[in-house]
Amino acid sequence: MTLIEQITLGESKTLEFKQELPENKKIAKTVISFSNTAGGKLIIGVDDDRNIVGIEEENIFEVQDKIASIIYDNCTPNILPEIYTVNCEEKLLLVVEVFRGNLLPYYLKSEGKNQGTYIRVGASNRKAEYENILELERQKRNIGFDEEVNYEIEFESLDLTPLYESFKSAGKTLDEKKLENLKLIKKESSKTYATNALLIILGTFSHTSVKCAKFKGITMDMFIDKKEYQRDIFSNLENTQNFILNHINLKGEIKALQRTDTYEIPLVALREALINAFIHRDYTNSGRDIKVGVYDDIVNIVSPGSFPNTITKEDIENGRSETRNKVLANIFKELGLIEQWGSGIKRIKNLCLESDLKEPMIEEKNDFVDVEFYRPKDIKTDDYKRIPPETAGIPPETAGILTEQEKTVLEQIYLNKTITPKEVEKLLNLKDRRVREILSQMLDKKVIIRCGSGRNTYYEVAK
Repeated sequence: MTLIEQITLGESKTLEFKQELPENKKIAKTVISFSNTAGGKLIIGVDDDRNIVGIEEENIFEVQDKIASIIYDNCTPNILPEIYTVNCEEKLLLVVEVFRGNLLPYYLKSEGKNQGTYIRVGASNRKAEYENILELERQKRNIGFDEEVNYEIEFESLDLTPLYESFKSAGKTLDEKKLENLKLIKKESSKTYATNALLIILGTFSHTSVKCAKFKGITMDMFIDKKEYQRDIFSNLENTQNFILNHINLKGEIKALQRTDTYEIPLVALREALINAFIHRDYTNSGRDIKVGVYDDIVNIVSPGSFPNTITKEDIENGRSETRNKVLANIFKELGLIEQWGSGIKRIKNLCLESDLKEPMIEEKNDFVDVEFYRPKDIKTDDYKRIPPETAGIPPETAGILTEQEKTVLEQIYLNKTITPKEVEKLLNLKDRRVREILSQMLDKKVIIRCGSGRNTYYEVAK
């Protein structure tokens, strides 16, 4: 992907724009955040609306030296970025490219590790909490939270029955030696301790629960059914799956004189997404749990924790596998619940497309991962019927110059007064770049006006 293509996609976990050289501390925070997360580029010469404005060429080498000095003087351990210029659209951009470090955590010298550590969350730099710092230190040692020994809960107080039964159902044996080899227990000075992975599997922690809800309509205003599951991880998985299946449609088809029943969303795709939520979520965050919502238009699965720090959404879509909870993932693989590393996202999307469904949305949003399966539209409902332009208030002469997608956007503005680019993305199920093209065309046709700026941009009907 070229630099211009990256700029077009907007700020992200690995990209930040500045119109002009920011103050020293802001540069240092961004560089530290990238180093602690997945690396990234700070591009100077691009405004909040992604317009390439460029920078002055005069004294450019002095500016590069100044940035290098700022990073050296303010950041520790030492960070060595690449600082270079790029000519884009006949304008000069300054790029500070930072790579993920291996001496985690990185922090501001003046504030110390506990107060000066920053991480990248979405498209912003965030001061790391104590739990974040511990996680960075674990990453430096190449171990996960689930691998750590828990000294607070007595191993003898635990009931391992759900784990033994799961292995038995898979036709596999489980004994104390295998528990140790799988890193579910650890022996120290003739005493046996459980690892966090074992406690997660058994549902010992309170935040390993799953909250499920069936909502009426397409909002959270009214729910029809609610359930909370707080048992072992295998029971929670089955119960959550069954909750979804109980609230989506089952259709029957006659093929070769036999009736075949299938769910409106492929069961394998749903199960794959749920398994991902269970094994990849951030269990260090004790204040949150997995949430599942069934709406009239989507099935939504929300898992605490962003993608692992070392990778981006693009890496995952290309089949790269990076597991936050290695012990949990290995257990699921051992039990045959995971087929092949790195194949899950592609399989989920392909299964939905093969069933004539929209490609599901799988996004990293701040510090959680959001999965949305689009339900098929029921021909008995009004979902297939376009709202007539007159009903939405669109004058016929205006409707005559709009594409169907533009009509859909304008109808929503008439109904809701305003709309944001993100809302258009969800409405049309399109990527950011295509949405901006549509909005730009509508601006050219003078049917909408742009209000606000940067991340606060929204659109209204042109008066």
